[in-house]
Amino acid sequence: MTETAFYILLSLTEPRHGYGIIKRVEEMTNDRLTLGSGTIYGTLTKMQRDEIITIYSDEKRKTIYEITDLGKQLMRVEMKRLKELHGNVLRFEGDFQ
Repeated sequence: MTETAFYILLSLTEPRHGYGIIKRVEEMTNDRLTLGSGTIYGTLTKMQRDEIITIYSDEKRKTIYEITDLGKQLMRVEMKRLKELHGNVLRFEGDFQ
């Protein structure tokens, strides 16, 4: 999973519109990761096609994105992988001092 896809899904702890996702990702990464509209909407389109997210409109007719159960399962697998990666960083970082 790409870092962009990971943070988009991580931002969907609650349903959000596109701009809300962009701002949440910036907040989570201390502005290290800034998503452009082409990047985010291309990724969201692929995620919808892969049934990782669903899309609906709110009362203001804004497009809202929500993670599906399949998306949550994918995130659990990815988080497990990243925990292993983090553990190995901590274990071996001294070898690169």
